[in-house]
Amino acid sequence: MSPAFRAMDVEPRAKGVLLEPFVHQVGGHSCVLRFNETTLCKPLVPREHQFYETLPAEMRKFTPQYKGVVSVRFEEDEDRNLCLIAYPLKGDHGIVDIVDNSDCEPKSKLLRWTTNKKHHVLETEKTPKDWVRQHRKEEKMKSHKLEEEFEWLKKSEVLYYTVEKKGNISSQLKHYNPWSMKCHQQQLQRMKENAKHRNQYSILCSRASLHLRVPCVLDLKMGTRQHGDDASEEKAANQIRKCQQSTSAVIGVRVCGMQVYQAGSGQLMFMNKYHGRKLSVQGFKEALFQFFHNGRYLRRELLGPVLKKLTELKAVLERQESYRFYSSSLLVIYDGKERPEVVLDSDAEDLEDLSEESADESAGAYAYKPIGASSVDVRMIDFAHTTCRLYGEDTVVHEGQDAGYIFGLQSLIDIVTEISEESGE
Repeated sequence: MSPAFRAMDVEPRAKGVLLEPFVHQVGGHSCVLRFNETTLCKPLVPREHQFYETLPAEMRKFTPQYKGVVSVRFEEDEDRNLCLIAYPLKGDHGIVDIVDNSDCEPKSKLLRWTTNKKHHVLETEKTPKDWVRQHRKEEKMKSHKLEEEFEWLKKSEVLYYTVEKKGNISSQLKHYNPWSMKCHQQQLQRMKENAKHRNQYSILCSRASLHLRVPCVLDLKMGTRQHGDDASEEKAANQIRKCQQSTSAVIGVRVCGMQVYQAGSGQLMFMNKYHGRKLSVQGFKEALFQFFHNGRYLRRELLGPVLKKLTELKAVLERQESYRFYSSSLLVIYDGKERPEVVLDSDAEDLEDLSEESADESAGAYAYKPIGASSVDVRMIDFAHTTCRLYGEDTVVHEGQDAGYIFGLQSLIDIVTEISEESGE
C-alpha cells in the first residue's frame, strides 16, 4: 500500500459503490472491476499511481484517463456471499459525483457477488428478505451448472461462445469470458482467506470500450523485456525465459489475450496469454488477421485508423526521455457490431427504417456504404513496472528511449501494413 494513502480515511457517511466484474478483461492478472458505465477500478500499485500523476500531456490520448483513488472493502452478507464496495476517500467529493450504475444487473452467484442489494449504490434501505431468499433459491440451481462449465473454460486456451442475438452480450459474458472470471474468483478468494487484503486502495480509470456494443479487444504485451528493475533474480529469469520462448524476443510484442466477435457464426472467440506465448511470428500475424476478421470478411476499414494511431504513438514515445514501460500492454479495441449500412439512393425516411438485418439480406443487390467512420481505439495500460528519472526513489535511471517497446510498435505497424497490402487495401 502506498504510504501516501495509508493514513487517509474514508469520507464520513459516504455512499459505497458495489463493484461488479468487468467482463471485457482479456489479459493481465490483476482483477479489473466496473465502477460505473464510464469508469473501471483496479488495485492501486504505487508505481502505476505515480505514472498517472506525472504523465506527459502528449501521452494522455494513448492512456486511460486517471480519475482518482478509492478505498475498496471486502464485505460479506448474512449468507456469506462476497462483495467488494468502493468508498471515496476523505475530502474527495468528486468521486461520488461520477457514480452511475443505473444499467447494472444483479451479480452472478457464480462469482460470489452479493445479490441482495436492489440498488448498486448502497443506501440505508433494505431489500425484503423473502424476495432475497426466493431469488437465491432460483440462482442456486443455476450456479452448479455454471461452476462445472467454468472449470472447463479455465483449461481452454482458445474457445468459442455462441452469442444469443436477442440477449444482452455483456450480461452473457458475465458467465463466459474465461479470463475475466478467473481473475475475479482469484481476487475474491484472496480477500476471503487473508484479512490484510480485505481493505485496499484502488485507482479509477476511464473505460476504453465505452459505447461499443460488442467490444473486440486485443491485449498485446509490448517490448523485448518484461521484468522491472526491482524484480528478484528468480522473477527476472522467469520473465526473460517467457520472452525468449515467445515472439517478444523476435518482434518485441506477443499476444496476451483476445476477444473477437465473428458475425458470420455469431460467436465470440477468446484466446488467452498461454496460447499467445506459443505463437510463432507467422502465428502472431495470423492471430492479428483473425482479430480484424469478422468470420465473413476482413474489416479492412479498421486497418488504416489502427496504423495511424500506432504511428502517432510511436512518434510520441520516441520523444519520451528515460521512460521504460516494462510489462506494459497495448490494447486495440473496436466494435464487432458493425454500423448499419445504407443504400446510396435511399431517401431520408428509408434510411431511418433500414436495419442491419435488411441490409444484410439485400447485400449484393444494391450498393451500400457505412454510416460514419469505424471507431478504433489504441491504449497503453498496466504501468506497475514503469520507471522514469522523475521517480526519485528508483536506484536505476535509464537514458534515451524505450527501444524495446518502440521496436515492438514498429513490428506491429509492419505486420498490420502487410495484412492491409495482402488484402488489397
